[in-house]
Amino acid sequence: MDHKLAALGDAYVNFAYSLVLSNRNKQPSGARVKGRVLAEALKKAGLREYLPSRMNRHVLADAAEALIVYGWLNGLVTLEESVRLLGKTEDDVEAFSQLLLTIKSRVRF
Repeated sequence: MDHKLAALGDAYVNFAYSLVLSNRNKQPSGARVKGRVLAEALKKAGLREYLPSRMNRHVLADAAEALIVYGWLNGLVTLEESVRLLGKTEDDVEAFSQLLLTIKSRVRF
């Protein structure tokens, strides 16, 4: 729900995804991850239940971006690990879901 964290998360997510595509295509690539992909990944990872009801897809995508960059900032996941996890499958929803699940599993309450 932190807009500044979500803004940094947007840059981090797009950078990591661009690295995956660059590795996959063997040439530099700059890409943006669609909000729909991130919102669906958040739901698939079982994280939707932790957020208030009546949130639109854009807000869910922001929450996913914020959580991913929170994981990176707090040493729960490295950029290299993010790229490796995102590159395991060409199904973007599944890839981001796995990244979110990895971060969730490492958060200490």
